[in-house]
Amino acid sequence: MSRDHRSHDCEPENLVGRRQDLALIDDLLDRPADAPGALLLSGEPGVGKTAMLNAVAQRASAAGVRILRAVGAEFETDMTYSGLNQLLLPLHEEIEALDDLYREALRVALGFGTGSPPRGLVVANATLALLRRAAAQQPLLLVVDDLPWIDRASSVILGLVTRRLAGTPVTFLAAARRGRGSFFDGAGLPEHEVLPLDHRSARRLVGFRHPDLAGNVVDRIVTAAQGNPLALLELPTALTGPQRAALERLPEVLPLGRRLEALFLARAAGLPPASRRLLLIAALDGTGDLALLQRAGRLPSVEATLVDLGPAEHDDLVRIDEGDHHLSFRHPLIRSAVVGASTTAERRAAHRTIADVLHEQLERRAWHLGEASVEPDEEVAALLERSAHQVVTRGDAFAAVRALTRAGHLSPAAPDRARRLAQAAFISADATGELVNASHLLEGARQAGTDDHASLYSAATAVHLMLNGTGDIDMAHHVMVNAIEKTLHRRDAYDPALDEALYVLMLLCHFGGRQELWQAFHGIVERVPDVSAVMTVSAAALGDPARVSAAALRGLDELLAGLSQESDPTRIVRVGTAGVYVDRLPGARDAARRIYSQEQDAGLPVKKLGVLPLLCQDAFNTGRWDETIRLADEGLLLREQVDYPSYTWYFRYEKALVAAARGDLGAAAETADAMTSWAVSRGAGQMMTAAAHLRVLTALADGDFESAFRHAEAISPAGTLARYVPHALWVVMDLVEAAVRTHRQAAATAHVRAVQEAGTASVSPRLALLVGGAAALAATANDEATALFERTLSLPGIDDWPFERARVTLAYGERLRKAKMTSAARRALLAALHIFEELGARPWADRAGRELRAAGWSARRASGSAALTPQESEVAHLAASGLTNKQIAEKLHLSHRTVSGHLYQVFPKLGITTRAALRDALADLDRQ
Repeated sequence: MSRDHRSHDCEPENLVGRRQDLALIDDLLDRPADAPGALLLSGEPGVGKTAMLNAVAQRASAAGVRILRAVGAEFETDMTYSGLNQLLLPLHEEIEALDDLYREALRVALGFGTGSPPRGLVVANATLALLRRAAAQQPLLLVVDDLPWIDRASSVILGLVTRRLAGTPVTFLAAARRGRGSFFDGAGLPEHEVLPLDHRSARRLVGFRHPDLAGNVVDRIVTAAQGNPLALLELPTALTGPQRAALERLPEVLPLGRRLEALFLARAAGLPPASRRLLLIAALDGTGDLALLQRAGRLPSVEATLVDLGPAEHDDLVRIDEGDHHLSFRHPLIRSAVVGASTTAERRAAHRTIADVLHEQLERRAWHLGEASVEPDEEVAALLERSAHQVVTRGDAFAAVRALTRAGHLSPAAPDRARRLAQAAFISADATGELVNASHLLEGARQAGTDDHASLYSAATAVHLMLNGTGDIDMAHHVMVNAIEKTLHRRDAYDPALDEALYVLMLLCHFGGRQELWQAFHGIVERVPDVSAVMTVSAAALGDPARVSAAALRGLDELLAGLSQESDPTRIVRVGTAGVYVDRLPGARDAARRIYSQEQDAGLPVKKLGVLPLLCQDAFNTGRWDETIRLADEGLLLREQVDYPSYTWYFRYEKALVAAARGDLGAAAETADAMTSWAVSRGAGQMMTAAAHLRVLTALADGDFESAFRHAEAISPAGTLARYVPHALWVVMDLVEAAVRTHRQAAATAHVRAVQEAGTASVSPRLALLVGGAAALAATANDEATALFERTLSLPGIDDWPFERARVTLAYGERLRKAKMTSAARRALLAALHIFEELGARPWADRAGRELRAAGWSARRASGSAALTPQESEVAHLAASGLTNKQIAEKLHLSHRTVSGHLYQVFPKLGITTRAALRDALADLDRQ
């Protein structure tokens, strides 16, 4: 056959991920004359065999191939020659052209005439003759689906015929479920297993057919389907609208759609009763532990042994590993089918059985008891509540919400019901991001009544809903303060509900960024006994870091040191957040990455949103700006899956920082304006300050020092460190530099004095670098300025903050040039230039280059430079090709610092000041 049947080199739009499979079938259709003319496709139910047969038939028909089709059916397996009748019916008229023996044999076999039953070999020869005759006019493709259900007589004939197709323009293509027996004798015929789709193709298929599914729902569908195309298409159809939009939590075992039920449910329902009881226990337990099944089988309610798993094994529903005594379902959908084939009463009994054998496992026992219970039961409810407290600290917020919700519904007393539902609502809002579910739970708690715990959790949940709705900081603050005040006078001990409420209140104060909000917070904290260490250091280091005490910093450092062993994601996020403005983010880096790397269904979407800004800011501070952009983009993508719009601005802010530093001033300014617009109506002073920080950096990059001074003073007026404005620490040197550049010497001097008196330099090496640089900039005498710059640039630990170090070095070089200390100026300016080039900080690199030229650096080239060493030449040529220092280091097996050092020597030898000039300089050198 001709390759004209290939319309193009990719699979059809509705057949995703099957390019290689189709190419194999194409090769069959285009086979050499003496090659076998048959191919058997095998695979699990729903894997897409029928879709492939249809696609091949459609493409072949379009290319002029005649298609003959038959489909096996269970009810026709006892109807002799029913399959052959389907296949040859379109050739009915051509049967009459055969010789008498073959014509009569086929007419009788296919039911077109009467007579004695013909011998099988005669029917086979007649069939082959008919096919060859028809193929002489037009190539034929015989397509048989569900081959095992083709009747015995037809199967025997097809087996004989397919082995005789070599040398004819007739091709046989059939499909069968893997492992199912058949009357068809395919011995010696080629076989191809159709495998499940890979992860990427699975996501493409779901997105193509169900574009309305939320991202985390797609993840769950893809995981459950394990590449089975039918499951990928059908599982979403059994979900409700809110479940499809991720507004409601998906069930632990996904329900099957109608087509999947037809494939899997009948097989599960047809097992013996004892087998079904054991399989149901295994499906609901989910661990595959054979020891558990064995103990369960001894109970009177089950009365089964592991031998009863035999029929399920034989039917390939489960597999048993004797080595680790583990049972696994061959496909997750079989587990769903086992559950789907059971009644609610059977499921409750199975849950009770599992609970009865899990004496030492609190969490699992509690959950199964909860599922087995129908009437209110305080003992079960309390057990579920205890298990929820354990799993939430381990990071499984979804499980905690489910346990608390079930505990609430099983609580006989209204106050207990209200407390448990309110806490479930809070965790749902604080960790899972399911705000609609949180709202429903909150309403359930309110209807149940109230107690102190319920009021605090309800208020904290309401605040989450407000912040991601109208976003009114003052209203949220009022709600939280009132809830705490109402319960505070009745307490004499610290408790988790109050801990959560206080932390939410503290965040509101931080978001608001106004002193009056913080005053209310401190007034409450003074009356609370045993405030947690995380709360104490967070209020100090996050609230007003300009006045953070040495004791608070030591406490924060101790908490950070403990994060390596910490499993509670909430604690990791809170400790890491406390370190943002006092430059402790590197200490939280590994723990934050640990949270972000967890699986999508771990129940931590909000916590992941919480650590991503920390990782972004840490990457920016330490000069890993490409990583900042990547993480911010990942954060924006995650934000689309979690309905927390306020987090959008964290990631846009981080991207705008890089944009401003690299010279994309329009993008940075646009983000600053958008942040301000969003924040003003909500009273979010902290965001307005962050927007002002972007404007400061943008103005400095643009050389607009007047605007830079004005925006910096909007954050913290010269000579002061504004209270409860953390960004005041970040713009210390910015304000002083802008003041000096605009001839506001008094303002610069006053601000340096303020930060020195506040002890800002003792907070971190980065802040010491900024304070030292500011003091040197403000110094009026050259000798004093030079001494301050040199002292600052020799401080320990400053290499970790490349942008700040380069800016101070640049300012030092500028001061040296103005003092006519040309040689020293060039060294400093060139060192700054190298860092700016590596960071991609184009505005500052250009500024350093201008200063170098003003220092007469370009004249060095005309006077002749020292020759480049071989390694310098190799490094220079690689840099000129566009590689970064890191890429050059990897290519040449050198350290990053060695490459930087070589370029430090190359630039003055070539008489250039920027990396962009390398190519031309090297070309000129080659021509000499």
